[in-house]
Amino acid sequence: MERDHIGEMSEAAFEPNDGASLPPRALGQSTVSLALIGAGGAGAMRAGEILLDVAAKAGFFGLMTRAMGPQIRGGEAAALLRIATAPVSSPDDHLDLLVALDWANFSRFAAELPLAATSLVICDPGEGEVPTAIRESGAHSVALAMKKLAGAVPGGRANMVALGAVAALIGLPEALVTDVLARQLGRKGEKVLAASAGALALGVNAAASLPPLRLAAPPVVTGARWNISGNQATGLGALKGGVGFVAAYPITPATEVLEWMAPALAKTGGMLVQAEDELAAINMVIGASFAGTPALTATSGPGLSLMIEALGLAVASETPLVVVDVMRGGPSTGIPTKSEQSDLDIAVHGLHGDAPHLVLAPNSIGDCAVTTQWAVALAETLQTVAIVLSDQALGQSRAVIAPPPAPPTLPGRLIAAPTEEAGYQRYALTASGVSPMAIPGTPGARYVADGLEHNVRGAPSAQASDHYAQLDKRARKLESFDYGEAWADREGEGEIALLTWGSATGPAREAVLRARDAGIAVRLISLRLLLPARPVLLAAALDGVRRVLVIEQSHGRQFHKFLRANYDLPAEVAVISRPGPLPIRPADILARLATWE
Repeated sequence: MERDHIGEMSEAAFEPNDGASLPPRALGQSTVSLALIGAGGAGAMRAGEILLDVAAKAGFFGLMTRAMGPQIRGGEAAALLRIATAPVSSPDDHLDLLVALDWANFSRFAAELPLAATSLVICDPGEGEVPTAIRESGAHSVALAMKKLAGAVPGGRANMVALGAVAALIGLPEALVTDVLARQLGRKGEKVLAASAGALALGVNAAASLPPLRLAAPPVVTGARWNISGNQATGLGALKGGVGFVAAYPITPATEVLEWMAPALAKTGGMLVQAEDELAAINMVIGASFAGTPALTATSGPGLSLMIEALGLAVASETPLVVVDVMRGGPSTGIPTKSEQSDLDIAVHGLHGDAPHLVLAPNSIGDCAVTTQWAVALAETLQTVAIVLSDQALGQSRAVIAPPPAPPTLPGRLIAAPTEEAGYQRYALTASGVSPMAIPGTPGARYVADGLEHNVRGAPSAQASDHYAQLDKRARKLESFDYGEAWADREGEGEIALLTWGSATGPAREAVLRARDAGIAVRLISLRLLLPARPVLLAAALDGVRRVLVIEQSHGRQFHKFLRANYDLPAEVAVISRPGPLPIRPADILARLATWE
């Protein structure tokens, strides 16, 4: 077996100059990758959000990720954008443009800002020396006194100067930027808006002396498009799935799911409760679901750890619920603001005893809505726990996308009807493994729901026959269910397959497209349904494949080990397994494919 483990990347760096010897840049390119960086509070993130909004209104697609430290205040902050004429779901291999409002704490995230010889860096000469790492990369820098320019406008800010310069370099209309500013900042008053517009205009004028990075004309767009984050999409999917109750404790990077859902739930007649901790949250969710309301909680790795015992109760009592785990770097507190796919093991194996449950993973920002909605439907239909593994790279990133397709339609919870007959069997041994669930107060359908093993009526039982029968029932309903085509995304053909999941799908998908353009036939398989495993379906998807490249963002190769434990793979398998915070990029995948070609 072959294995690659991608290690640390060298820090980004370059040699500054006055711009006179900059290499010629392509005009009308289809994608531009850029970053706005500065100390926390400098406004880099705000400028990035406005820029993405402007690009969307101009007809482009886009992706905005963010890099920041785990500090409550201050620290480093970077808005990383990719604006393109076609949908994008992955950061590019390197930045075309880096705009530094200042160099404070730059060393903390330099490795996340890869530069090339064709990269351009715009920096403020009054905000410190250009870091040595930047000088050594071969990219080119030019000075732009953003803070000084902003000072010429009462209340002006350097981030608005930077926004104007970047918008002009890309070719976004100044009038459109001004319109977006008015919409986003208008509520702060005329003085703030005038100051921002004035600083913006100075940035636009300053860009005239800089080499352009002009995008090609945007495509003609028909139909609606979304400018949405993965956490917002997750909340939307939950609402569309019918969730009426959420209980949760705030935790990075899942908090935005709760912030978005709180007012949205209220508008639909639902409720969100901020619990005192994750233990309380998960038990509230179990109670709400037991009472008949589809329920959900959102957390990250440390919170999921606290919920594990209660999830066993939900499995044993066959009480449906959904847990969204927006993964971050671990173990323990780890790196709260960085992404990683290292909660797979606990999601799959964490529950004690034989506790069959569902584990699903969205593979794009838009798919956060689709997969969460499907997870709610599956949990309700199969009366079990569904864990949805998102992560920081999906949850806290924004994208301009076409609305994703709807997930498969499912029947939902099987509700017991009132009856006058004695002996309601809540856990009846049906062929499907699913038995009617009574809402509390249903005449003739009273039963006990707790964590003890039980007989078909719910009465606690330690008899071997009852234990075996209920174990089989809980496993059978998940194993025998027809999950349809949504279990995985399959794209392309070829004797080489990229096998991946979650946020690692974005760079893998782009690598497949680039390989195809280079005449290399590669297929992509991204698993959306991780548990229960579907070996027959994956075997069919791998038919004709000789080599498999497994792509994941974990240090311990958790996904690769999961695949080996549950599936038969071709003899020749290689692994790209990089932990966070550095993302896997399309070039990393193509470089590995090149060794096979």
